[in-house]
Amino acid sequence: MKIALIGYGKMGKAIEKIAHERNHIIVGKYGSENRPDAEELKKADVAIEFSRPELAKGHIALCREAGIPVVVGTTGWYEHFEDVKLLFQNEGALFTATNFSVGVNIAFLINSILARIMNKNREYAAGITEIHHTQKLDAPSGTAISMAEGIIKEHLLFEDWELSNDEKQSFGGKIPILALREDQVPGTHTIQWNSAVDSISITHAAHNRQGFAMGATLAAEWIIGKQGVYSMKDMLNFESI
Repeated sequence: MKIALIGYGKMGKAIEKIAHERNHIIVGKYGSENRPDAEELKKADVAIEFSRPELAKGHIALCREAGIPVVVGTTGWYEHFEDVKLLFQNEGALFTATNFSVGVNIAFLINSILARIMNKNREYAAGITEIHHTQKLDAPSGTAISMAEGIIKEHLLFEDWELSNDEKQSFGGKIPILALREDQVPGTHTIQWNSAVDSISITHAAHNRQGFAMGATLAAEWIIGKQGVYSMKDMLNFESI
């Protein structure tokens, strides 16, 4: 498989290493000083995009123009998601995820199940804390937002999320998300449910970038030959559980 890497920072380099280990070929590496164009992208079978929130929409459109599927790991651009989906109505393929770690996506599933249970145990209040490295540009993280959306979908008393200045929980309305930035932290997410008598929490802590890079590479392998818009839920087939 021939891969174009759009965004050649720490994640791009981690993906490159895993792609080589899986016998794939990197045919283009694009960063701030080496922007991709549609003609260059046509050399690839698939693109993997980890860049900046303000650039993601344009990069996706370039891949669509080039006629290659694109796997997008950049977060912070999802206000444009419905517009971007329209590009893939009739042909082309887009794979998006707020987090490509298989472990995080397992945590998403457990989070949804627990929120469904808590909908009938309303003495518990919910809150989310996420910790990332200081280079992360968006806050809260896309992963934390996905976790909040998982709770909102299953719990009738929650309707939105809000960025919080401290660690707290809410019984309804908006789910507070505390976003902390610390040096050398790949990503830690905790969903906490507190009552007057006890606490229940789900934590996923990434030890390095390898899980994210492997998930993105697997997504690139999986999306070849497909048409439409996909996510990790589709690839991992959680609906069968």
